[in-house]
Amino acid sequence: MPLPLSVAIVCRNNEATIGRTLDSVKGLAREIVALDSGSTDRTIEILESHGARIESIEWMGHVKTKQAALDACTKPWILCLDSDESVEPDLRTSIEHAIGRDSELDPLITGFRVNRKVWYAGRFLNHAWQPEKRLRLVQRNAARWTGLDPHDRLELLPTAGGISGRQARVADLVGTLRHDSFADMTDHLHNQVRHARTSAQSLADAGKRGSYLALLVSPAGAFVKQMIFKRAFLDGPRGWTAAGATAAATLMKHLALIERTRIKDADAHRRGD
Repeated sequence: MPLPLSVAIVCRNNEATIGRTLDSVKGLAREIVALDSGSTDRTIEILESHGARIESIEWMGHVKTKQAALDACTKPWILCLDSDESVEPDLRTSIEHAIGRDSELDPLITGFRVNRKVWYAGRFLNHAWQPEKRLRLVQRNAARWTGLDPHDRLELLPTAGGISGRQARVADLVGTLRHDSFADMTDHLHNQVRHARTSAQSLADAGKRGSYLALLVSPAGAFVKQMIFKRAFLDGPRGWTAAGATAAATLMKHLALIERTRIKDADAHRRGD
């Protein structure tokens, strides 16, 4: 029998990956809730074929749209997935053990982290960007999406369900959440341009200013972090490429933030502020 679980997904034109996402949770959850922001490809058709409950919604940014999907779920537990993520068999088994009928779950545990790995060039990246622990499995009404777009973050609310004065806890699940975030590195860099623009705008809206020192230092620091501290070199040429892409993304973000700072300062000067 399916678990007392909802799967929450936000999507738009994800026909290349959403089939794997849905196949990976087939029979696992009692409902799949998909908030679609205007797909024009086969995404809706694929969702319908898997019995998902589809709601059309205007894109409100990563944080607000994912929160809307979380709020739309009705089951006691909710698994939040991106439309390019899929549950590997080992993670599926862990989810079944954690919230299954025979589970002896600590009542203070209201959420579980999973480890996400990027699938690139036919294999997982086992070092670059690792570990990438993400809170994704939560009790209903026990968590909210936060962060600055596009870097959303699911966080537990401070109190455990029904236990006054006790701090909610998070546990880790064994297994892998597969992330098919890009087809190749050119595709990844194209996506990073969009993310850099969104991130810079979110930072500017939050009052952050561009820094030439950060432009000089941060990209190199991002590369060193991946290559040395994450040991991305052990992933071979794929790891070098991933580390380089991280440095490029950092560079683009700081360039975009500097530009927005300059525009904001020019506008303030014209207004006489």
